[in-house]
Amino acid sequence: MKTRQLGRSGPQVSAIGLGAMGMSALYGPADRAESIATIHAALEAGITLIDTGDFYGMGHNEMLIAEALKSVPASRRNKAIISVKFGALRGPDASWLGFDARPEAVKTFAAYSLQRLGVDHIDIYRPARLDQKVPIEDTVGAVADLVKAGYVRHVGLSEVGSDTIRRAAAVAPIADLQIEYSLVSRGIEDGILKTTRELGIAITAYGVLSRGLISGHWQSGQLTAGDFRAHSPRFQGDNEQKNLALVDALRRIADAKGLSVAQLAIAWVMAQGDDIVPVIGARRRDRLAESLGALDVTLSQSDLAAIESAVPKGAAAGERYAAHGMATLDSERG
Repeated sequence: MKTRQLGRSGPQVSAIGLGAMGMSALYGPADRAESIATIHAALEAGITLIDTGDFYGMGHNEMLIAEALKSVPASRRNKAIISVKFGALRGPDASWLGFDARPEAVKTFAAYSLQRLGVDHIDIYRPARLDQKVPIEDTVGAVADLVKAGYVRHVGLSEVGSDTIRRAAAVAPIADLQIEYSLVSRGIEDGILKTTRELGIAITAYGVLSRGLISGHWQSGQLTAGDFRAHSPRFQGDNEQKNLALVDALRRIADAKGLSVAQLAIAWVMAQGDDIVPVIGARRRDRLAESLGALDVTLSQSDLAAIESAVPKGAAAGERYAAHGMATLDSERG
């Protein structure tokens, strides 16, 4: 497995990470046994970075990861680097109730995550979003306290803009910024990526296949009950059809190179810099195996130009979240 460094202060991790969110919630029904088998397959393949959130399935995702880790050899389990997002508030009906990143809440969330994961420390701990009511210095300071106490190894950020990144980095070393980045979500190129590189902060990129939209497998009519993509502008009406036309253009390039569309899209993200680690939300072993094939892909300058021509920056139809979701993104403010 190839590796990449998470910034100046962070750990060495596998060049591709595994995002576990879909194994618990938000993409419709999930298969518990297949999810655990997929985590096992990822670890066997050399993936070390596993990303979760304490609000994914209201703790279910952390307990699922704990269950999977218990049944692998200690030598492999000890290499796992677990990244946890915190702060999103959920109701018993799974509704979203806002964010809480007060220092006392940060430490409470961490205590519960440690218990659910069955570990004595969290490798990377990050607020899922900026809490508009709490200075980022206070939130990061609380995580830094957890680092000093040995409960957390590294501080991360998620979906914040350049000003917030700078303020956070003035309080404690930041390993990485987790943010959406793909062929159809390139907002970080407008300034955030320059900031992280200046400060020595890596990017862990989620949504590299735009929640399956540019995976090459998506077809209209696939949405099932409980799938949040039903509310995503990019999956609705004419937007979906326009976006699938971009996938058709990508498919022609992928076919010529003997790749799948997903492999081409992941390889493009990896080609944007050694400081970028794609986090793949594979819920099944076959999708994981396909994604891992991107590790062997080298894109030439002519390949990159062809991809750019097929999917120019800003070509996607529709925002990446519905309006209420976009309003929570500090990263959209620059």
